[in-house]
Amino acid sequence: MTSTAASRPGAEHNGFTGRYLLLLVALIWPAQLLSVTGLLAGNAQSQIAVHFHTTQIAWFVLVSSLIGAFLTPFVMRAADLFGKRRVMIVLTVLGVIGDLVSALAPNFAVLLLGRGVAGFYAPIAALVFAIARDVFPPRLVGPASGLIGGGVGLVALFGPFLSGWLLDGHGWRSAMWFLAAASAASLVLLMTVVPESPVRQERTPMDWAGGLLLGGGVSAIVYGVGRGSDWGWSSAGFLASVIGGAVAIIAFVVVEGRVAHPLYELSMLSRRRVWSVFLATALLAGTVLSAGTISQLLGLMPKIPAVSDGLGFSATKLAWIGAPASVVIILTAVATGWLARRVDSRYLLATAALFAAVGYGLTAHFHHTVPQLMTVGIVSAIGLGMIVALVPVMVIEVVSPAEQARANGLQNMLQGTLLTVVTQLFFVMMARDGRVVQGTQFYLDAGFTNAFRLAAGFAVAGLLAVALVPKLKRLEEAETGEAAR
Repeated sequence: MTSTAASRPGAEHNGFTGRYLLLLVALIWPAQLLSVTGLLAGNAQSQIAVHFHTTQIAWFVLVSSLIGAFLTPFVMRAADLFGKRRVMIVLTVLGVIGDLVSALAPNFAVLLLGRGVAGFYAPIAALVFAIARDVFPPRLVGPASGLIGGGVGLVALFGPFLSGWLLDGHGWRSAMWFLAAASAASLVLLMTVVPESPVRQERTPMDWAGGLLLGGGVSAIVYGVGRGSDWGWSSAGFLASVIGGAVAIIAFVVVEGRVAHPLYELSMLSRRRVWSVFLATALLAGTVLSAGTISQLLGLMPKIPAVSDGLGFSATKLAWIGAPASVVIILTAVATGWLARRVDSRYLLATAALFAAVGYGLTAHFHHTVPQLMTVGIVSAIGLGMIVALVPVMVIEVVSPAEQARANGLQNMLQGTLLTVVTQLFFVMMARDGRVVQGTQFYLDAGFTNAFRLAAGFAVAGLLAVALVPKLKRLEEAETGEAAR
């Protein structure tokens, strides 16, 4: 590893000075823009499905994840070679282009094309957490990482009201225009506020074969699961995609062991503390971040006897219902960031998994009235707030500064893959008890109930995965900030 020796103004301060506060905002913005995109896309799904008369609305969200999964290996390697900030700027430019195509889309196919191009932006969250470790002083790395992850609470609080204003007053295209403007603002912040990371890897050839095998294998699995309900779970197409993807990933492992300059140092994954943390955090984060899809469809789909058991809320009303839970997410994330320096992160993650499992289990049975939704939503919100704050902290605890970008990329890829697969399984579960009328998919109450039960099951699986994590290096013992140089 090589690094520059340029100093950073204000590094001698222990707290968040004005410069570091501005830097924090500049990094929270691109990281949580993905959450805003997910929220707006999720709330817009019902309008778009009806507008374009499609039963394939799940791909409106999933296509971005598919593209992001394929690109992540190349993006992480490029960041190591050419600089994290520089790569983040390129990704953001492509994100703006994709958002503009989506806003202007004349049909569903072009809309999916736009969301696919916007998928280039998907790996940026991994880079945000990686660059935070490099550009903040050691004392601020933990709190900054927790606040960047916990920013999802701000999105959860204010995002639904923004969504309500846009969708209720101006329609789904206004949400796409907002994303284009927000992406452009992110580009300005990156170019004017965020410094380049001093951490670099030696310039070596790109491992194109490894990247194609890994990205292609993951994408094939995601695509196969996405089409499984249409093809049939025992169909030749589904089996070919999933088995072919698995073979490609196995081939990637073989290739990486033989090339002179591998895309990923797989020896990193041979360490139990690394693979166990990746598995537990990806499974739990993928679950809690995808479960919102169920709540969005439940609240926003219309109430039509024998056809649709949605609650028929406006996006604004749904925002008010979710506001208490959003406040809890923010408070929990901040508290977790503070506790992570004092309490074993494994215990915190296990507690988060338990809250998520209980919350979704309760929601499966109590989701028919506003008081029920507000009450049970707080339980799962505690789990969500803790999980999003812990993910970046635990990755820092198990890898070195030189491994940070690639580690974030691998964890982000695994998390994104699981999020996509879990989301698609939620759609499958809801559609089993649904109805298709005039080309539009509607859902009945049994489908929502079973989907929430499935979410609870995945949270329990995450809890079991936490048991595999060995004792970790404490956050204050990890090399961060100035120590990473």
